[in-house]
Amino acid sequence: MKAMILAAGFGTRLLPYTETTPKPLFTISGRPLLDIIICSLQSAGCEAIIINTHHLYQDIDSFVASKQYTIPVYTRYEPVILGTGGAIKNVADFWDNTPFLVVNSDIVTDIDLRGVYDFHLSNKCPVTMVLYDYEEFNNVWVDTHDFIIGFQDQAKDDSAACINRLAFTGIHVIDPEVLDFIPDRGFSSIVDAYKNLVLSGRKIKAYIAKNAWWKDIGTPERYRGAVFENMGPEAFGLAFPGYSGGKIECLEIKGDGSDRDWYRLKADSRSLVVADHDIRIAAGTSEIDSFVSIGRHLYDNGVAVPRIYLYDTFSGLVFLEDLGDVNLQTAVKNTGSLNGVISRYRSVIDLLISMSISGSRGFDLSWTYQTPYYDRDLILENECRYFVDAFLNVYLRKDFCFEDFEKEFMHLAGRALEFAVNGFMHRDMQSRNIMIKNNKYYFIDFQAGRIGPIQYDLASLLIDPYVELPVHIQKQLLDYCVEKLSSFIHVDPKLFCLSYKYCAVTRNLQVLGAFGYLSRIKGKAYFEQYIPAAVKALKYNLSVVDDTEFPRLKSAVS
Repeated sequence: MKAMILAAGFGTRLLPYTETTPKPLFTISGRPLLDIIICSLQSAGCEAIIINTHHLYQDIDSFVASKQYTIPVYTRYEPVILGTGGAIKNVADFWDNTPFLVVNSDIVTDIDLRGVYDFHLSNKCPVTMVLYDYEEFNNVWVDTHDFIIGFQDQAKDDSAACINRLAFTGIHVIDPEVLDFIPDRGFSSIVDAYKNLVLSGRKIKAYIAKNAWWKDIGTPERYRGAVFENMGPEAFGLAFPGYSGGKIECLEIKGDGSDRDWYRLKADSRSLVVADHDIRIAAGTSEIDSFVSIGRHLYDNGVAVPRIYLYDTFSGLVFLEDLGDVNLQTAVKNTGSLNGVISRYRSVIDLLISMSISGSRGFDLSWTYQTPYYDRDLILENECRYFVDAFLNVYLRKDFCFEDFEKEFMHLAGRALEFAVNGFMHRDMQSRNIMIKNNKYYFIDFQAGRIGPIQYDLASLLIDPYVELPVHIQKQLLDYCVEKLSSFIHVDPKLFCLSYKYCAVTRNLQVLGAFGYLSRIKGKAYFEQYIPAAVKALKYNLSVVDDTEFPRLKSAVS
């Protein structure tokens, strides 16, 4: 038995994602569809496979060359796309005198391909088409004996009791004689050949896949749906070994400032969370790559982060531990005493110190998708310029230029980094990124992590406008962090606190830039309520440094 995989199409309905990745290399659980199909054909007893290619054919050639399949797998490039019929005729030299399998490359299924082939050998028809009940694509007409009698508009009387209408799965078994019904040259559809076959009096048998799973991934929505349906049960099985395979309910979770979508999956009184980063468009390290690599690294090093059970970095889906809905912001508001609040923050600072130290061990800088370090350029562009552009100019509708403050910003960046105590830096250590489950604290949204000063993360935590800790409590917790950190590494308290003051200013600028961008550009007005607290904090943080250091900046926010 030989087989062909049809893989030449442009994937127009999947744009813009197919501009850089051919549809057959879209992945599920990290495996390209092409690999899944090849392995299925291999398991079904195929002796050799040929793949027609056109769009981004070099990528498909490279992928096949990188694998070591147990059977020969060839590619055949089409300079001009020939259609499904023309592609099959174009590889006539590959076929022998036995029936062969043809499979589309844009489907995901558990249909038994060996069973399909054996069924064809037993029915004595020149073609067997595998059909499936899928309402959206049900356009093949079948009689009561499972013979195909028409396609689309060929059979108009859909009220006839002897007729059923089903979807063609893109899987078919073909006798070599069918090649005579395909034109020798040019573009042609195999369905046209089948229509002519039926008109000539020949019969096409339908193999109706009733107890199977099949999905077409021809659009982004269908691709993502197929990934969800395929990976969901697998993720539950990994997270909960006793999972019975019951129905999985998907509920959307309200997001925060991120562009990602979040879902909670429920089954058997258990739940997982899915972070949806969207389908990959460009090559190179992206946010999901950092989320997965950094998250797994932190978890493996004992840092309090959710466990990642399953992921697919192309589809953008990550299945992870469900930490519930209670974050530090909510918990602080519901804590009755100031001592209780301080106790919570001390517990978080203990974990923050642990993350900074243990998270830096073995940290691979290639995991970062923005910059590997918290450095001067990042401070100037992602915090100072962000503040000017998104907050002063967009939100406050003022007319400032970055250059108006450039000298002060350069000084700020230098002072923030001068006495930095570097380790793994979370980069967004605020109360809404700290979850509480079973009285334990966990850090989320770690994908922007890099190497940088613990002072920055500490400042993010203490000046957080979502909570508005009183200044005297901030000072008390700063002292606690210095004392606790000193039990692990040598720390000069005076220099540590000096760097902290400047990191508090850089973080303040970043927060205001983010609030301005989210409320005005992204239309998330919810964040606007926290701007007064952030402005108040910035004014205070600027007041505790030397009066001569930031006169222009102080004037801009006065």
